[in-house]
Amino acid sequence: MKIVSRIKLPIEKEMELFEKKFSASMSSKVSLLNRITHYVVNRKGKQMRPMFVFLIAKMTGNGEVNERTYRGASVIELIHTATLVHDDVVDDSDRRRGFFSINALWKNKIAVLVGDYLLSKGLLLSIDNDDFDLLKIISVAVREMSEGELLQIEKARRLDITEEVYFEIIRQKTATLIAACCAMGARSVMAPDEEVEKMRKFGELIGTAFQIKDDLFDYGNEHIGKPTGIDIKEQKMTLPLIYALNNCTSEEKKWIINSVKNHNKDKKRVNEVIAFVKNNGGLDYAVQKMKEYQQEALVLLENHPASPYKDSLELMVNYVIDRKK
Repeated sequence: MKIVSRIKLPIEKEMELFEKKFSASMSSKVSLLNRITHYVVNRKGKQMRPMFVFLIAKMTGNGEVNERTYRGASVIELIHTATLVHDDVVDDSDRRRGFFSINALWKNKIAVLVGDYLLSKGLLLSIDNDDFDLLKIISVAVREMSEGELLQIEKARRLDITEEVYFEIIRQKTATLIAACCAMGARSVMAPDEEVEKMRKFGELIGTAFQIKDDLFDYGNEHIGKPTGIDIKEQKMTLPLIYALNNCTSEEKKWIINSVKNHNKDKKRVNEVIAFVKNNGGLDYAVQKMKEYQQEALVLLENHPASPYKDSLELMVNYVIDRKK
């Protein structure tokens, strides 16, 4: 059995019902919108985020979930989908998970409006049901994701990202949404505040490990859905590159920065930068940091009694750093 299917096993029924509720939460009187949202729903990914919501809810709620859990998972997925639609416009990307992106098929103006629509649907789903505690969790995540994206753009211009700034960017850009999923799961079943915070932290740690793994793919040779060197071509400062920059001579540093800034379309030069990062311990350091975050996340599950939900969460934590794409 594939690992994602094994993770999903204890929440299979909930995920099936969630998909129906999620589709219903997108419906509109505008046929163009319904066509587009139907296209989005039929091209869903692994749905890791709702899986986090349900697994955490069941682990902290004695195996039970409720309507708030379903709404929380739907809000997360609506907001996440809205951010992906907007990201594709910002990045001028015409592909998403191997399919045409919404902006490629329906142009930027419609894509931006669809993203806005999904965002408002998510907010109203919470407001209409008085889930203000859940709304606060997701609103904080949306603010942080926007700040993280803008911080990365600001720093990319000067290529002066320290390790500390890097971790702040990925905490906001990637980890904050997974942290929101985990907090949402616990909060939906009325777990105590300290448990909600612990689960939020768990999500943040695993989200950080997830992003470091993504950074490592830029240096790998496996088939991972994106060619190597993409981050360098896009002038993105990732952890392996930052480590290599901090641990080389000033001459080498000048050469790397010049390569990333001015020669990022030169395939030979990009390959030389990749080789330099590998030879200077950048990958080993990133793997070590990723495993530290993974172990810290696992520790936060230790005090929970044995259950299929806890087993699935541990599988999920290990899958995040062992995945091949």
